[in-house]
Amino acid sequence: MSSEEEPNPYELLGIPLESTEQEIKTAYRQRSLKVHPDRNRGNPDAAKKFHELNQAYELLLDPLRRMALDAKMRLKEARKARYAQYDAKRKNLVDELEERERAFKKTKVEKEEKQKEMWRENERLMEEGRILREKKERELREKVEEAEMRAKAAQAELDPPSLGTLDTTVKVKYQLGARPDITTADHIRSLLSPFGAIESSEIVFSLKPAPPKKPKRGTALVPFKQISDAFGVVCASGRADRGLAGVEITWAEGKEPELIGWLKKMGKLGAVQPLSRQGSDIIMESRSQSQSQSQTEPVPQEATLSAPTSNGAFSTFPSSFPSSFPNLFERPTLGSNTPGLDYESITLMRLRQAERERLEREMREREAQDE
Repeated sequence: MSSEEEPNPYELLGIPLESTEQEIKTAYRQRSLKVHPDRNRGNPDAAKKFHELNQAYELLLDPLRRMALDAKMRLKEARKARYAQYDAKRKNLVDELEERERAFKKTKVEKEEKQKEMWRENERLMEEGRILREKKERELREKVEEAEMRAKAAQAELDPPSLGTLDTTVKVKYQLGARPDITTADHIRSLLSPFGAIESSEIVFSLKPAPPKKPKRGTALVPFKQISDAFGVVCASGRADRGLAGVEITWAEGKEPELIGWLKKMGKLGAVQPLSRQGSDIIMESRSQSQSQSQTEPVPQEATLSAPTSNGAFSTFPSSFPSSFPNLFERPTLGSNTPGLDYESITLMRLRQAERERLEREMREREAQDE
């Protein structure tokens, strides 16, 4: 609060500026009796007035504070006196100057406020631009990642899957009553050798004893050296013209290898075309000749592998098998003529051996359960 708004101690006590200390005390006693709260119980401002009276009394009894108050009041009275002597024109000039000062201050405040508002607007626009830029960068990055994923997926579809441990192995099942000529592993090898080279030493053969009221059955796991040969014998399952009447041949794992499905999807397997009995014999003769020639000379890359299907048709493997995918379709063998046998090859052969033992054990367990 400014000094002009503060109450005048002399006016509160009702004494002039030149009053003595005794006059101040006398005036205080008289005033305090009138404004004391105990005598003015119905007046809510009685306590405030009594407090102001005490403050004025203490100020006037302090010599230094009274001296400062007197100087301020004399200066104020002198200013009022000088202002009263001004003429109307000079008063107008003073008022105009004060008005200009107020207008200048107001303009300055408004300008600063507009500048702050402009800064806030710029910051808002910059923040919106940053958010929009990050959003576009994120969308572009997502599009790039999606395109890369699509490219990887397309490349993965084009790349052939690796050859599984049992992808070249087929499962043979038959009833001994229908095929009494098949009683040993050598019979199985002789029956299926026209379709391709067989790992003779790795054939798993089992004859199940005949339970009551059930025919005796035989089962065997036959590993081929190439998946094309295994595919051909599976397609010829049950074919009487191929010597497989009463013999059911399926994949060892009970499902088609991923490599066969990939070849069909990529259109690398030739279309199935129905052939006559004479055409089938011609193909089998050429196949036997090519197998006999393979012992003395390499098979040309243009050779086409054919396998009969169950409906009297033949499915043609692509001629690019031997040259394009030599490591995918040929089954590695362990022998005295195997050059450069490394640790990976040994590990793969051990895995295949363990898998064959597992399948043989499962077959024997199922046969025991059927008994």
